[in-house]
Amino acid sequence: MFEKAIEMTAEAVKSGVCPSAAVAVGTPEGILAEGCFGVLCCEGPVQQATPETLYDMASLTKILATTMVAFRFIEKGLLRMDDTLGHFFPGILSDKADITLRQLMTHSSGIPSHFFLSETASDPSRAAEAVLAHPLDGEPGRQVSYSCMGFILLGKILEMVGGKPLDKLAAELVFEPLGMASTGYCPHGRAIAATERCPESGQWLRGVVHDENARFLKGVSGNAGVFSSLRDMERFGRMLAGGGVLDGKRFVSKAMLQAAIHNYTPGMAENRGLGFKLAYGGLNFMGDLVSVKAFGHTGFTGTSLVVDPEKQLFVVLLTNRVHPTRENLRLSRFRGLLHNRVFAEYSRWESKT
Repeated sequence: MFEKAIEMTAEAVKSGVCPSAAVAVGTPEGILAEGCFGVLCCEGPVQQATPETLYDMASLTKILATTMVAFRFIEKGLLRMDDTLGHFFPGILSDKADITLRQLMTHSSGIPSHFFLSETASDPSRAAEAVLAHPLDGEPGRQVSYSCMGFILLGKILEMVGGKPLDKLAAELVFEPLGMASTGYCPHGRAIAATERCPESGQWLRGVVHDENARFLKGVSGNAGVFSSLRDMERFGRMLAGGGVLDGKRFVSKAMLQAAIHNYTPGMAENRGLGFKLAYGGLNFMGDLVSVKAFGHTGFTGTSLVVDPEKQLFVVLLTNRVHPTRENLRLSRFRGLLHNRVFAEYSRWESKT
């Protein structure tokens, strides 16, 4: 059914949209189509992309690790979405004390989108302090402004609640239960797609996170740092498309997932759920043919996941479009074209059954 969509991805790699790509289309029951194309690095021995290739997931970390750990804590009765920063950081400045976890997860907290922790924190242990000391960009709850810094702070809160580093929490509460054996922070000894050159060493970043703030935090952060493969992302996509169930086992409760994909930011620049970008609000990376209930996320390095619960269909696209440089911006348009082709082909198939 999706042969042409897979061919589109192969042609995109050949035409220089990205040096390598791994793509899959699936349902809760399994994979309908997949393909891997291109090479992992422009220098050295040639390594072809495979379903086991590890990609730097960049901001998909926000939904793979941070959001999912938050869901587990909410379900365990350890967190509320209306918990405030003042609860976790007594004595912080009054302009931030009433910011809620819900506002962090919907990017409506007013916390700045980005600044370099290396310029404001003396060491990684002072990251939360640096974020809390930085002036707000806007009044909390009034606008959506995508914030990596807000998710860095959320990751630190989860570590406080869980009593362990975020990488350990994500492994124990998310990746291991879902059978995502190759997914995690700070990978070693696997075929890994290269991103840009490290500004300090001049070497290609392979297994070292591309995001500068996550690198400052030794590779483990709430905003970026997770590496994953197509095989593992297929399992994650199947779980979400299946309403929180994978291989007959429930991972996320129906109530939690319904709350996660509710639009908490109506009338703002984007439609935002808990961690997830929702369809048809602002720039829609999901394309033009998904249902209004679709949700997902993208990553700066060239990764994305879109899930359409109405159709019980998902699309994973993993690339290293920032190799050899982040100046290649062609993937953004291609992603929408690919999703249009997938959902158009699915609709044609539906009409015949």
